[in-house]
Amino acid sequence: MQTDLFSPVPIGSYHLPNRLVMAPLTRVRSGADGIPGPLVAEHYRQRASLGLIVSEGTYPCPEGQGFSGQPGLVTAAQVKGWRAVTDAVHAEGGRIFAQVMHAGRATHPEINGGYETVAPSAIAVDGVIRTPRGKLPCAVPRELGELELDSVRDNFVQASVAAIDAGFDGVELHGANGYLLHEFLSPASNRRTDTYGGSPEARARFVVEVFTAVAATIGAERVGLRISPQHNIQDAWETDPDDVLATYGFLVDAIAPLKPAYLSILHADPAGELVQSLRQRFGGPVMLNTGFGVVTTHEVAAGLLADGLCDAVAVGRPAIANPDLVRRWREGLPLNEPDPSTFYTDGAEGYTDYPVYAEAGA
Repeated sequence: MQTDLFSPVPIGSYHLPNRLVMAPLTRVRSGADGIPGPLVAEHYRQRASLGLIVSEGTYPCPEGQGFSGQPGLVTAAQVKGWRAVTDAVHAEGGRIFAQVMHAGRATHPEINGGYETVAPSAIAVDGVIRTPRGKLPCAVPRELGELELDSVRDNFVQASVAAIDAGFDGVELHGANGYLLHEFLSPASNRRTDTYGGSPEARARFVVEVFTAVAATIGAERVGLRISPQHNIQDAWETDPDDVLATYGFLVDAIAPLKPAYLSILHADPAGELVQSLRQRFGGPVMLNTGFGVVTTHEVAAGLLADGLCDAVAVGRPAIANPDLVRRWREGLPLNEPDPSTFYTDGAEGYTDYPVYAEAGA
């Protein structure tokens, strides 16, 4: 029997009413202090019919902030702001996880309030980064000392506790897209010679430790992990297939016995050997995202489930432009088109003003 997008699915402690997940989407609407306000609450409230919402990346410590306008999970004011968001989502019957994201070397002192950038190794991303002062060369990060890693791990734990205090149903640890946890996994960004670098197992060690610590604190059933093997973004190169499988296989094997809420995999070849091997080894709910620069259509999402490749599908741009995406896809209704020029701006335009179908003139 084929699985369809609109059937329920258990994820951790929850039974999602459908298998459409709002992917974590950077929208930079939280101001200089990283406090989500009423506009952010309205944005997420509108999309509560999706089976699960995963929030935009939230920073767990000031130096981990990766974007101007990014929300945090550090201060009491940020937690209070998020509480209004989660209350709004829950009032509509929705579920929402917070994505906890440390930018690592993929930030700049002009973005994170003057803090130095840190990373597994002192290797900069080759390129420029957008800051309030315009585009600047990426900063050379300071290599984290081995003794410092305990405090970085604790930042993830504290932010996850703050997320639960803010009313989130769980957290997703961001181990993808070239940010800090992914930087440890990639042999290009992790050149360490201590117990956190070198072999695939050593490079995966810190991610395993972070996940284990968060799971021990808030419960593994409330913790998901997002990975993007072979995504090769922000110079987190992973080009040796054997090394990739060894690294991510060790990671998945290490966390699977904890019975996490889910594993979210971003990969351009969801039916390929790597993704399906990781899914089999994980043994729990797996959600797929078919690519960072590729729009996941209704046909693609439905096909992933019909082919038995995953348990849920993470959707980005269609969820941005269609707060009622579940209804539109279920009933075959036309879609609003997203406006990329408003993805990273301020205000309601392109954020909370996309109409539901009835408002669109049905």
